[in-house]
Amino acid sequence: MKNVIITGTSRGIGYELAQLFANNNHSVLAISRNSKPIDMLNHPNITTLAIDISNKKEIQKIVEFVENNWKTVDVLINNAGKLANKPFSETTTQDFIDVYNVNVFAVAEVTRILIPFLKNDSHVVTISSMGGIQGSMKFPGLAAYSSSKGAVITLSELLAEEYKDHGISFNVLALGAVQTEMLEEAFPGYKAPTTALEMAAYIYNFSLTGNKYYNGKVLQVSNSTP
Repeated sequence: MKNVIITGTSRGIGYELAQLFANNNHSVLAISRNSKPIDMLNHPNITTLAIDISNKKEIQKIVEFVENNWKTVDVLINNAGKLANKPFSETTTQDFIDVYNVNVFAVAEVTRILIPFLKNDSHVVTISSMGGIQGSMKFPGLAAYSSSKGAVITLSELLAEEYKDHGISFNVLALGAVQTEMLEEAFPGYKAPTTALEMAAYIYNFSLTGNKYYNGKVLQVSNSTP
């Protein structure tokens, strides 16, 4: 049994991930602003925290939970994401800040506060996007989102180097199109070839075994464009 923290669990991939880990007898801390979908599962292996991870004070509740219940964390999956889809000429500085607060700054802060609880063989997996890969196809309207996803790729590479002597692995999965609510917001009407459950199953396995083979790496997980 491993102690697993997942952000962004109210819908899509995060929602499916929480169930996969819990159904396989792992202890899950499911974090999202809206905890009702996970709460309704009433799963004995899932604890929910309804917090805004872009709020530093609320993030401290994660530390309190780990200190009082687990002491150590085996897997952290930075899955929560925020999208802004609008022409660059209409994208304000505040739009960039709002997106980066969730997609970059919260990822950094959640990871930072959990470093003391990550032990040898712990795995930090950050969910990025193909839009954050240099040289990949880019799409209009996603300047804030895609650039933020590029930022967390570099962040994870740096953390892998900084903590390589601690036995903690940091890897990134850059996802292509997955049939989620966020995909519909980014590409209305587009039907992805991969379901949220299918991608969650891939992430589940990678989170438990990928750190044996990778550290500081970015894996492109995509079979379509977008």
